[in-house]
Amino acid sequence: MSDGTVLAGPDGALRCPWALSTEDYVAYHDDEWGRAVHGDDALFERLSLEAFQSGLSWITILRRRPGFRTAFADFKIDSVAAFTDEDRERLLADAGIIRNRAKVDATLANARVLAEWAPGDLDELIWSHAPDPATRPVPRTLADVPAVTDESTALSKALKKRGLRFVGPTTAYALMQACGLVDDHLENCVSRQA
Repeated sequence: MSDGTVLAGPDGALRCPWALSTEDYVAYHDDEWGRAVHGDDALFERLSLEAFQSGLSWITILRRRPGFRTAFADFKIDSVAAFTDEDRERLLADAGIIRNRAKVDATLANARVLAEWAPGDLDELIWSHAPDPATRPVPRTLADVPAVTDESTALSKALKKRGLRFVGPTTAYALMQACGLVDDHLENCVSRQA
């Protein structure tokens, strides 16, 4: 039982306790979570997957990510924006993804909106909401990690104002964590960036 502080993994390295429940989580924690992600398509993928995760555990999405990538044309914005009604029906029947109608529709709608943006606009908008690391205390326990911040609320509002859907403040904060806008690896975690 963890008190919310770092725990030693099978290799002896200290990690955030959530990362130790499955091998999939260890790899995601060590190699991806909290690392800077740039590029409109890459950020569209993360934004879409965070929206699909809403109400579910992240491991569900992580294990289905290859299926999502196949179903959504590797999250290439222009490709997804061109999806037809037949593609929508295909997605809603695809057992390799989460077949939630509202989330599928939001992903398709978001791609169509983003296809109208100039290259780099999504990257610039998202990263403009990264807080100054010097103003953020290093979390010592999981209880120190927020679900929503002023920055994620502002990012959510900015995305919604530009026409995106399924981008509430909690989803926006999860995106910020996943894409390295914030470093919420706990103090003494092997993946905590200097």
